[in-house]
Amino acid sequence: MPADKATEQLANERVDHRFKGLPPDAEGLTVGELAAQRRNLFTDGFTTPVLALSAESVEHNLRLLETYAERHGLAFAPHGKTSMAPQLFDRQLEHGAWGITAAVPHQVRVYRAHGIARIFLANELVDAPALRWLAAELDADPDFRFICYVDSVRGVELMDAALTEAGAARPVDVVVELGAGEGARTGARTEADCTAVADAVAATTTLRLVGVAGYEGEVPQATSDRVREWLNRLVSLAADLDKAGRFSGTGLDEIVISAGGSAWFDAVADVFAEIPELSLPVLKLLRSGAYVSHDDGHYRHLTPFNRVPDEGALQPAFRLWAQVVSRPSAEQAFTNAGKRDAAYDLDLPEAQVVRSARDGSQRPATGITVTGLSDQHGWIRTAPDAGIEVGDWLGMGLSHPCTSFDKWQLIPLVEADGTVVDYIRTFF
Repeated sequence: MPADKATEQLANERVDHRFKGLPPDAEGLTVGELAAQRRNLFTDGFTTPVLALSAESVEHNLRLLETYAERHGLAFAPHGKTSMAPQLFDRQLEHGAWGITAAVPHQVRVYRAHGIARIFLANELVDAPALRWLAAELDADPDFRFICYVDSVRGVELMDAALTEAGAARPVDVVVELGAGEGARTGARTEADCTAVADAVAATTTLRLVGVAGYEGEVPQATSDRVREWLNRLVSLAADLDKAGRFSGTGLDEIVISAGGSAWFDAVADVFAEIPELSLPVLKLLRSGAYVSHDDGHYRHLTPFNRVPDEGALQPAFRLWAQVVSRPSAEQAFTNAGKRDAAYDLDLPEAQVVRSARDGSQRPATGITVTGLSDQHGWIRTAPDAGIEVGDWLGMGLSHPCTSFDKWQLIPLVEADGTVVDYIRTFF
């Protein structure tokens, strides 16, 4: 489906009980109609807890990575699993993205339903039903570009069998995944293993080798030196396969070399800048995805912009608003947001701002700390002078955007004054 048609369908979806935090009196409106009302998050009927995404921070982060990729000569296929939000995919493509990265077949189907024309599946794909669907999708759309990992001869055999049975007319483009080391995640562990996989691909008519790839975030006990050492291995593998003629005679017009999560893309940029001349132009494909929303925990500490501040700085875009529903003592309070609402797999939410229920004023959440999460409650420790009371709203920063988006199906996109300008639909 064309992206504009899919976006129109999102705007025409009806607001109802499925979507947390939205105003009860908005039920029956379309998402587009509700967005056009430009309601205020705090005064126009939204219920707590409610997750908000900063419109200004999202725009800032999109522009920052666009200029970063341009400055370093990188193509960019941001990892969509972070948000699974087609509206954000559109924004990323508008800001220069080559395509969108996926992790599993379901995500690829979501992307295609929204009209994404270039998809990089950063994972092995050996599921026969998914491969049959992929073959039909490729055959039906000559402009659809798809690339996925392979890391074993057995995996190649399974792909070849499924695609042959499906009568695939177009070969599936694959990159050999080089593992990030012993004890890391997927990927062939040695260059000899990678060569064997490349040979297995060459023996089929259903697959086409287009390059090499991997994920430097899985380097064991990662340091800048260790990450760069692995990246140099990846580049050398591409050069060796090219020298051996693995990319010739296949109709390629470029060789793909891909890496780059959200923690070490500065190292990727540095090493990829030194890629030697190969027999074909090189598509240097970065796949960082968490940058759009950033966070107030995990990636705030790991972002490469901390190491190279002259490149700029990402801005956390999420804020979870919950209401204080109980204040049993001077040292303790409880909010109505818990594990069902807040990312908690890495760090607890960070109390940032209090909005008074009495007069709507806001102040820093001084002396207020989130100490735990139950299913639907946040445990809050308060200093004696914290001044928070039942009914106040507590705004919290979240860690790890990958597990924030998946808890909310429709997220208000909010300007600094509280005006909601859009609603971001997610598909997990």
